[in-house]
Parts: sequence; structure tokens; C-alpha cells
Amino acid sequence: MNPKIVNLKKLKKILLIKRKKNKTVAFTNGCFDILHYGHIKYLKKAKELADILIVGINTDASIKKIKGNDRPINPLKHRMEVIAALEVIDYVISFPETTPSNLIKTIKPDVLIKGGDWEKRNVVGADIVKKYNGKIVIIPYIKGVSTTNIIRKIVKRFS
Repeated sequence: MNPKIVNLKKLKKILLIKRKKNKTVAFTNGCFDILHYGHIKYLKKAKELADILIVGINTDASIKKIKGNDRPINPLKHRMEVIAALEVIDYVISFPETTPSNLIKTIKPDVLIKGGDWEKRNVVGADIVKKYNGKIVIIPYIKGVSTTNIIRKIVKRFS
């Protein structure tokens, strides 16, 4: 198994050691169903905000609840391996809920990051992170670049 892909128990141990070395931790999350240019730009900028970048990935069941039965296109194991292969990513963890709220409460990131399609006040976990003076950062969205748009383009081209 890829050493970047961790469960919560392992991640907690890793973070305990890293924080003793004064490393800062950033967290972001998403489906990352079909990796594209927007994701890469976003993750590179996210990595610039802390020493350690953790990416939480929705399980297949949670994506179905959020996006419907036609998603995800790629199964969780594949999505996690693809994200873990990126050099800017330090750790990848999955979560079964529709939001990463429980994960955020547990790992307590110094920086919580979301894409520009979110407003700071609507970012899940922002209230948690603000309680211990963590930062919430919104990285600008690249207009027109999304998994949904890619899927639409493919469907249109082949229908």
C-alpha cells in the first residue's frame, strides 16, 4: 500500500510527531473523481500554505449521496492512489460522511483550504478551525474547469 494513504489512527500518530517538530498542517477535501488541471493548480497552491498537506477524499457512498448514482466515475481506491501520486500531497485519507467535519475535529489542521466555489462562511469545519485560531483559506476557482464540465463534454461528444 502507498505510504501516503493512511487511516485515522496512523495519521494521528504522524501528526503528533510532526507537530512536535513545529510543522504546520493544512487540510483540504473533495471527491477528486476525475483529476484535472484545476485540481492540480489548487493542490499546488494548497501545499504552499503549510509544511504538510492532507487531502481527505469522500468515499464512493458519500459521493453518491452528494452527486447522485452516476458518480463517482472512479472508485475510492483509484482516486486515493492518483492523489497520493502527486508530490505536493503528504497524506491521503478517506472519510465516509458527506462532510469532513469529524475528520477536521480530529486532526485540527492549522489551515483549512477550499476552492473558490466556496464562501468562507460556508466552509465545512471553518467554525471548528476558528475556535483554535486556525486559518481558513479560499483558493480562487478556475472558471469552467470541473469534473462535471469534463463529463458533460464527453457525454456530448459521444452521444
